[in-house]
Amino acid sequence: MKLQEIKSILAGKPTAEELQEIRQDGRAGVQKLIAAYDKRLEKEKAERLRFENMLRFEKEYLALPGIARIIGVDEAGRGPLAGPLVIAGVILPEDVFIAGLNDSKKLSEAKREALYPEILEKAVAVLVNVVSISNIDTQNIYHATQEGMEQILRQIAVRPQVALVDAMHPQVEGIETVPIIHGDALSASIAAASVVAKVTRDRLMQQLAQVYPQYGLAQNKGYGSQLHMDAIRQFGATKIHRRSYEPIRSMNLPPVEERDNYLFVPENGKEDVGLAALIRDLEA
Repeated sequence: MKLQEIKSILAGKPTAEELQEIRQDGRAGVQKLIAAYDKRLEKEKAERLRFENMLRFEKEYLALPGIARIIGVDEAGRGPLAGPLVIAGVILPEDVFIAGLNDSKKLSEAKREALYPEILEKAVAVLVNVVSISNIDTQNIYHATQEGMEQILRQIAVRPQVALVDAMHPQVEGIETVPIIHGDALSASIAAASVVAKVTRDRLMQQLAQVYPQYGLAQNKGYGSQLHMDAIRQFGATKIHRRSYEPIRSMNLPPVEERDNYLFVPENGKEDVGLAALIRDLEA
């Protein structure tokens, strides 16, 4: 066989007979292709083992009587000075495999964006909760986060029996909550929720950057970068700035208009419709 033909075979799923024939080919170019193929298989095997380990909490609870669905819940945006908090809940099927899934903070933006549609496609159910700035300011960030998670547990389309949560304690009757420290790196369900929450919030902040261009929101995502802090001093705070966070708190501004949280089911390629409606609401 020609080298290009062999390369094409190895890029797919070669049969045992094809592999035997290729391995017996003594040409240096062929042996190089075989070495690369074997290395790729080892890498894929290691990734499957890593992912299998991330399902250990899910498998532990699914093995218990009466447990049919596990939900992972995580958030993005507890620390920023501007923009809402975003919480996601994701229920994955038992036999799921999503290569590269990890804590969203450990992934590049490009990798998160690549994983996002795969998570939505493979998940049994997904629900996103955009927690309003008024709720963050009136309840404090911890209680606003907990309430937002509880809303997801109550309203997600498929009822779970167990919720794996990254170090939080939402309480909903009939659902056992399992707080896991660094859960977004230890549980596939929480990791999937962390990616959905992070991608959703980043996209939201990129849209808000078009409404408030002077604050650098597309880059800093609402965190207190030097550009952002300088802009607050020069232009003041907007309605998307959290009044309970410094330095806005010391500016003694009137509270932002009271708004409800915004829950929606994301659909890849369509979720921006929901976010666009939210943006119009924030601008109103």
